Amino acid sequence: MSAATPRKRPRSLLPIADHLQDGLSAKVAALEVAGRAATREEMKRQRTQTTEPARSAPTAAPWPAPEPLPSGLPAVAPFALDLLPAALRPWVADIAERMQCPPDYPAVSAMVTLAAVVGRQMAIRPKCQDDWTVTPNLWGAVVGRPSLLKTPAIQEAIRMIDALEANARQVFDHENTNYEAALLVHKETSKEAIKRVSKAVQAKDAARAHSIALEAVQEPPPPVRKRYKTHDATVEKLGDLLRENPRGMLLYRDELIGFLKSLDQDGREGSRAFYLEAWNGTGGFTFDRMGRGTVEIAGACVSIIGGIQPGPIGDYMVSAIRGGIGDDGLVQRFQLAVWPDATRDWHNVDRWPDTAARDTARAVYERLDCIDPDALHATREDGDALPWVRFDEAAQREFNAWREVLEHRLRDDDLHPCLESHLAKFRSLVPSLALLCHLADVPEGGPVGLASAQRAMAWVEYLETHARRIYAPAMAVDMAAALELDRRMQSLPAPFTARDIYRKGWRFLDLKGTSDALAVLVEFGRIRADDGEAQGRPTTRYTVHPSLVEDQT
Repeated sequence: MSAATPRKRPRSLLPIADHLQDGLSAKVAALEVAGRAATREEMKRQRTQTTEPARSAPTAAPWPAPEPLPSGLPAVAPFALDLLPAALRPWVADIAERMQCPPDYPAVSAMVTLAAVVGRQMAIRPKCQDDWTVTPNLWGAVVGRPSLLKTPAIQEAIRMIDALEANARQVFDHENTNYEAALLVHKETSKEAIKRVSKAVQAKDAARAHSIALEAVQEPPPPVRKRYKTHDATVEKLGDLLRENPRGMLLYRDELIGFLKSLDQDGREGSRAFYLEAWNGTGGFTFDRMGRGTVEIAGACVSIIGGIQPGPIGDYMVSAIRGGIGDDGLVQRFQLAVWPDATRDWHNVDRWPDTAARDTARAVYERLDCIDPDALHATREDGDALPWVRFDEAAQREFNAWREVLEHRLRDDDLHPCLESHLAKFRSLVPSLALLCHLADVPEGGPVGLASAQRAMAWVEYLETHARRIYAPAMAVDMAAALELDRRMQSLPAPFTARDIYRKGWRFLDLKGTSDALAVLVEFGRIRADDGEAQGRPTTRYTVHPSLVEDQT
């Protein structure tokens, strides 16, 4: 068979092939008929759509009008210069006017630095007979945007501390020169003493040899530099400074958020405990460290002042209170914490500082730098660690009445726990402020009078309004998260899921914050939740209210 000859099928298979061919042809013909019918039906449907009005698909329920979220900060009381000791008012007013900053900033810095100067030199016993003792130690924080001149306002009061520190440094340098000279003399006399000891031993006069040896080993004591403040120190080094300066010291941090976050880190529990104790100013503290050995502090007293911006303080409050870190009361110890309204009116003030007002204020700092408890009629009985004074009769009645109201408020369960903890420390804040005002205004001393007590009570009434503003994000975490999400919804896909939010890492909007925020926005009708499935799992998708989308376009 040649290659060109076609291959024939076996005769036995021909009937089957013909049958299959006939069946296939019939199916093709049937499909063609069905196709033509479907085409005619589609053309008919299209003609019907062109002649009949279109029918819309079913739509979701209409959107109700969205409710506005409560916005804005809680109102705060403005600062009144009458809260300050009389000698400091013109000075603080001059600073605020020249800088065009809220007077709250220099006022708080002035009171904290004044407390650092007084320190443990004088205390107050707020009860008539009880031995409850309060050291006038203060922690302060000023909150505001970077443009509000927080740091320059704080530093104006810090300059009073710097002046005292500079004088102390000069005294130390002079004393250190004399010490080095005395040490040189001691070394030479020690050489002679060794010879005299040797002669006494040869003479078998052990008592005389011992007496001479004692004189030889007693070096002159080195001078101690008087310190007032530090910017950054480990707690161990701060302990060394406090051991040499039992009156206490000031810690000044330009940005407090770094200080606060450092104490939240793992392994810093000991540092946190130290600062908690150092706020009281009445107790001691002992460090035991390898290499450094044992450091015993008779009285741990640290004052703190610094600034912080609104965003970081809000974030910190939420994370601290929600995470349980803030339950130890560290944040609440910043009793002089203020967040004033920014002044709307500004005008350029270019004049010389009020030197008379500044000199009057400086005289108060210098006078309180060297307090003579006896001259101020303070009491120091056997066993008392600190000299102290009490309220006079009128001031005591006023304080007792004020405290009775406070104690009932703290027991009514109407306060948020973080605010309750803050207000509870007003028990010691009022006596502290009253004592500081008394020491500044009454150079002759004696019991703390009614005017100073009433001024202190006015202080805490003012400070409570600022505490409510500062703690607002922590007291309404869900609303703070909702406001943040509402501000950012336009940058989310449409629709979006909770996962789209918390993966962004936005403030307040972690996993729990996202859940809280979504619940609030749904309740206020600003978003709608639709349950469905994605990749086989139940998923809730959220759609923004159309009017809110239009507002942004």
